[in-house]
Amino acid sequence: FCRVDPYGFERPEDFDYASYEAFFSRYLVVLTRRAIKWSKLLKGKNSIQKSLKVKRYIRKGIPNEHRALVWMIVSGAQTNMEQNPGYYHRLLEGEKNAKLLEAIKTDMNRTFPDNVKFRKTADPCLQHTLYNVLVAYGHHNKAVGYCQGMNFIAGYLILITKNEEESFWLLDALIGRILPDYYSPAMLGLKTDQEVLGELVKMKVPAVAELMERHGVMWTLVVSRWFICLFIDILPVETVLRIWDCLFYEGSKIIFRVALTLIKQNQAFILEATNFPDICDKFKQITKGTFVTECHSFMQKIFTDPGSLSMATVNKLRETCREKLLSQG
Repeated sequence: FCRVDPYGFERPEDFDYASYEAFFSRYLVVLTRRAIKWSKLLKGKNSIQKSLKVKRYIRKGIPNEHRALVWMIVSGAQTNMEQNPGYYHRLLEGEKNAKLLEAIKTDMNRTFPDNVKFRKTADPCLQHTLYNVLVAYGHHNKAVGYCQGMNFIAGYLILITKNEEESFWLLDALIGRILPDYYSPAMLGLKTDQEVLGELVKMKVPAVAELMERHGVMWTLVVSRWFICLFIDILPVETVLRIWDCLFYEGSKIIFRVALTLIKQNQAFILEATNFPDICDKFKQITKGTFVTECHSFMQKIFTDPGSLSMATVNKLRETCREKLLSQG
């Protein structure tokens, strides 16, 4: 058995190799079939038009060999990179903010200690690449600078693209466009979206919302890392990548679909909780096990389980939740 997965992450001591093997042998068949379809769709081109077919393909998963390219195209990162040649390197060569560099350096060793490619001893050591991407981004988007959580996201982008400049532009797509205001100093977008999730749970899984309220558990306690890290270190790697496939194409409402599916699927289990620490513990447990490992069936579920969820609904809830937060502030 391989102690290290294909992305460089060491598997935990209690890793269930048997059920993973069973899942992966089935999933491999799916991946092979998808890869053939994707090759036909792309036909060696560097472009795809948004369409229902492409959306369907993306929901069924992008094969790893095409993933970086498709993310770049559908997120708009490719266009931005082509329109700004040399910009990334100019950021790295320009004047630097010492405080920003210090903050990024501090987080380097904390980023994926369980990934062999990010160790100081690795060759090439991805810490250098990660440092560059974060430094460039901090100077590109001064309103955000650097905030914890961004190191994990940039790290994942580097593992998939294996390219510094592409990782930078994808990070820009996520932070600048796809996620509204998650990493700004006030984190208003993040706080808003946690409240939005609370409202959606009230609508779709009312018993859980009621339990949370009864025990005074704030949503931010149990889900903030889901939002900040986009499920990195929360769900298995393959599953996170499948979620990101959809996130780059369909936007931030995918995060709500995933969160609602986890809560809805485990409703009975969560409702067994009888006190505050118990609830927090249940929320840790629902992100483990076969349901989340089987990424293919999990992704089908996120589009059926929560029922309809339009961007219009999300935006309306965002407006009311943001106003409420601002009036409390």
